[in-house]
Amino acid sequence: MKIFLLACISLLLVQKTINAQNQPNVLWILTDDHRYDAVRAFNKMLTGEEMSQLGYVESPQIDRLTEMGTTFINTYCQAQGCAPSRASMHYGRYPFRSGIYEFEYHNNTLEHSRPTLPEQMAKLGYQTFHVGKLGVRIKTLEDGKAKAYPIYQTDIDFRTLARENLTAWGKDWIREIDGVKLDKPLPNINFFVNADGEREYLATEIEDLGFQKKGIAEGSVEKYDLLRKIKGKKKETFDIGMIIGGVSSREAGKTRDGYYTSVFQDYLKNPNQPFAVGSLTYKGVDTTKPLFCHIGYDFPHTPVLPPADYRARFKQHAYKVPELSDEEYKTMAKQMKNVVDRNFTDNYSDMDKQTMIQDYFAFCAYGDKLIGDAVDEFIQYSEAQKQEWMIIYVHGDHGWKLNEHGAISKFTPWDIDSHNPIVVVSSDKKKFPAGKVVDEFTEFVDVAPTALSAAGAKLNNSEYGYLDGLDLAKVAKGKAPVRDYVIGESHAVTGPRAFIRTKDYVFSVQTRPNRNHGGDMKWALNADYKDLDPALYDISKDPQEVINVAFDEEYKEIANAMKDKLLNIVLGDNRVEVNWEKWGSGTEYFNSNFAPGSHDYKLKL
Repeated sequence: MKIFLLACISLLLVQKTINAQNQPNVLWILTDDHRYDAVRAFNKMLTGEEMSQLGYVESPQIDRLTEMGTTFINTYCQAQGCAPSRASMHYGRYPFRSGIYEFEYHNNTLEHSRPTLPEQMAKLGYQTFHVGKLGVRIKTLEDGKAKAYPIYQTDIDFRTLARENLTAWGKDWIREIDGVKLDKPLPNINFFVNADGEREYLATEIEDLGFQKKGIAEGSVEKYDLLRKIKGKKKETFDIGMIIGGVSSREAGKTRDGYYTSVFQDYLKNPNQPFAVGSLTYKGVDTTKPLFCHIGYDFPHTPVLPPADYRARFKQHAYKVPELSDEEYKTMAKQMKNVVDRNFTDNYSDMDKQTMIQDYFAFCAYGDKLIGDAVDEFIQYSEAQKQEWMIIYVHGDHGWKLNEHGAISKFTPWDIDSHNPIVVVSSDKKKFPAGKVVDEFTEFVDVAPTALSAAGAKLNNSEYGYLDGLDLAKVAKGKAPVRDYVIGESHAVTGPRAFIRTKDYVFSVQTRPNRNHGGDMKWALNADYKDLDPALYDISKDPQEVINVAFDEEYKEIANAMKDKLLNIVLGDNRVEVNWEKWGSGTEYFNSNFAPGSHDYKLKL
């Protein structure tokens, strides 16, 4: 009996080793505010032309990923704001299931709470690593107070690098300068790190305190050729925190995104030993475990500051600037019009419009190079360790307008804000064939089940029943449900608004009368149609989504069918709302489930 038990234990250990060896290293790359037309390969798949309709773009490294793996070209995000979009990927849940609709801090102690993707990967035996922007504002509660809750075992975030001056542009709470503690901290101060590694604060308060020579803050506008956002429709009223054009204060590789890549490379180049990040020390990759790593790039999010050499090249190109017509503006839904008004671009000069487009695409091209460097290092490490590997490249947490619909920024259900392809590259070409393009709808909630399935998770088990997405490996093989539509809901900037998109139409409405969570959750079911502020675009006739036909008699049946389907799903199929409170310490929980099973992927119009 003793020999039999020892044999069984030995067999289990061998099986565990085999499973660990079969678990691929996973690299998840995510960019920010990234339009799909910044990539030639995506444009070719969608339009037949390599260049954007606006003009010249370059993306050799992302193009290479599409050649190496499978592109899910019709992927849509669940929310058009950074934090809720990133939460949907990290949880694998729609906003109306997680209760995270905008930039709220939240906690993980409520009855509907479930582990994040990196926590689940750790349970499966992975070491987890993150560098860059995270955007998941998760807390935990201790004695009723919200406390920090790290979800990656190794996490090197933007603020950490900024405090080490490993960036070109930074933002932080300033508590001391040159070793002198301030009487009162200065919150979220913007600064540049110049070529000499010195800080130049964009805050006259610091100059008033005598810690910086007067004139540096205002002089930075000219020094770095900054194009700042005009607040709303007001001219000469600038938002210094939203820089939409300019030149980096440091050379390529020495920017915040450049350091994300080099820190990741150092992590892989120092297996089982410490490596330095400025004055800090971190442990390199553990070669005995499979690796789940996430790089959260900031580019091309504001401040849009490409390195000088990239900027100079793109200054040579002239771009077609989208125009806002009176008819489009007149027919816009009020919530969407409010976003346009806050980010209006018709009052910029023609030169400024060219600059914002040139610098944006130059920034994208620079980031493309960094992605290629990270990918090469990851593949080289995995193959040197004789480990299988997989790359999940998510092209932006949402998109970005460059004068489309008369505005910059994001936050709306328009295609340019919400259409973000995913590319999956794997050493297992049977799962994700090279050069394959999948046209079926996919969503950001698919990221978590895709990574977990590759790691060996049995998604049919009850512990993964909370996941809202599909395994992209099954989608690629045609073994997953085919979606007739994609959905999402975001409350950031627009106010509460949900959308449903089919191949021919996109429909969106206001879902709640206000942001007071839990109150009158069926408001939209009983409100007058006009009070829902509807927007309907016929994509087959109006691919740029310019004319809102939500009130046209010709589209009445389509609008009503899409409205009913959307509201039943987002309001009645296990909806969650939480009063999270200021720092995520809230526990007041609300649930609505009057139409369970409404989200069945089927919508015939």
